[in-house]
Amino acid sequence: MAPDRPTLPPVRLRADAELARDALAAPLLTRAVRLARWAGPDTRVGAGGELVDEQLPAAAELLGLADDEDGEAYASEAWRVAVDTGLVEVEDPADDTGSEGSDDSADGDAGTARPGANLALLTGGSPHDVLSIWLDALETVFADATAPYVDDLEALVGEDGTIDFETLDWDPEGEADFLEGVLGNLYLLTVSEGGPGEGPVPLPALAASMVVPDDMGEPTDDVLEQVSDAMMRLDEQFRILEPIGLVAYAPVDEALMVEAGAEGAASEVPFDEEDVSRYGMVRLTPLGLYGVRARMLEAGLVVPAVGELADKGAEVLLDGIAHYPQEAARAETTGWLAGREAPAAARELLDAARGSDPGAPLRRLHAQQALSLVGPDAEPAVREVLDDRELGGLARVWLAERGAADIPAPPESMIFWLAVDTIAAHLDAEGDPEELQDLIQGLTAGHGGFFEAAWRVDHPATADVLDAMGRLHPDKPSAKEARKAAFKARSRA
Repeated sequence: MAPDRPTLPPVRLRADAELARDALAAPLLTRAVRLARWAGPDTRVGAGGELVDEQLPAAAELLGLADDEDGEAYASEAWRVAVDTGLVEVEDPADDTGSEGSDDSADGDAGTARPGANLALLTGGSPHDVLSIWLDALETVFADATAPYVDDLEALVGEDGTIDFETLDWDPEGEADFLEGVLGNLYLLTVSEGGPGEGPVPLPALAASMVVPDDMGEPTDDVLEQVSDAMMRLDEQFRILEPIGLVAYAPVDEALMVEAGAEGAASEVPFDEEDVSRYGMVRLTPLGLYGVRARMLEAGLVVPAVGELADKGAEVLLDGIAHYPQEAARAETTGWLAGREAPAAARELLDAARGSDPGAPLRRLHAQQALSLVGPDAEPAVREVLDDRELGGLARVWLAERGAADIPAPPESMIFWLAVDTIAAHLDAEGDPEELQDLIQGLTAGHGGFFEAAWRVDHPATADVLDAMGRLHPDKPSAKEARKAAFKARSRA
């Protein structure tokens, strides 16, 4: 077994160029770019780099939002993104070395702004440059999504200029952890086999994943109320995250809020099983998968992506895909083989498959599966290991599957060694128990006196394999025979 199994399934990301195009098309970043191009000597900003109130109508008009009641708020948000990502550069009036006749004083402490260096990088840089700027924009939007709604922020600012969070009843770290957890769950649902894939996830299910304990049967009324509160919280947050291109979101039907308000309990939203889409549906976009993975990597998590092993050695490949889902393992292996000649690839895979460590059986199983994708040019390399005890069995399987001639019959010791090795690999893979049962039953049915020969096999996993056969074999007499053989194997060792 590989010492460190990945904590998440591998994700299949789109090419950087395609993701960069998606980033440039994100509505919020598009607005930020337009404002950055608009910025100039007459653009007045406050002490924090924000547009002064007098500038907001012009900014909203530039963005085509003059008739939107929230147009100025959207313009302010886009400007903040432009500043935080370096698309706009703010000039502090204190740094002004101009003449004493400058009229900056007319605007008090207001500074000015101009297009920043990253504006040219965004439009003329590499896809990686674009994605790096987009990640900075995501950081700003994430902070907005976890910030509290405050009518009068100035009332909460103390004499030292800091915000009194206790008065606000807001836990910044807790809010950020909650949203990170939600995005992590959404990511896991998206990349897991059997999950919704690119389909949307109902908001109630996502909220419940953060609130309902795993071992809880029927949720209590208190827990259901917490789920309702989480839904309303997430509804606001996903509305904020959607314009940066992280998610595609169909919000909660506002009619539900009216119904809940009429019943006097806004947090207890009535549930309609007939139409779950009314409660919000969300999915990560391809760009969102990239963004959430980038945040996870920054947090130190192991977050594999299909294709990242293409330039690694065969041992890294085989250990890396050891616990990948079958489709992802095949895609990763196909990419690895694409840059190699068949004979050289086969030799490298076979050499990496050797070993007596606990992870070796699964490594050999994946090597065999990888070799199944290699063309007939690899035959000389495969024939070189026919006499190798660890590799001779899988070499014969490969040759037989291709109808090769002159395949030497394996010695009996190799047959039983391969049987033990194969079961050990499947045990480590933790695959479908029924498939493993069928494998065990087929092996014992095809070899008379299997257990009498198997306990003598000089393989590190012999006793463990026989123990497992004793637990899993559907035939009780055979299961008992397997347990006896396991005892003999341990006694011999």
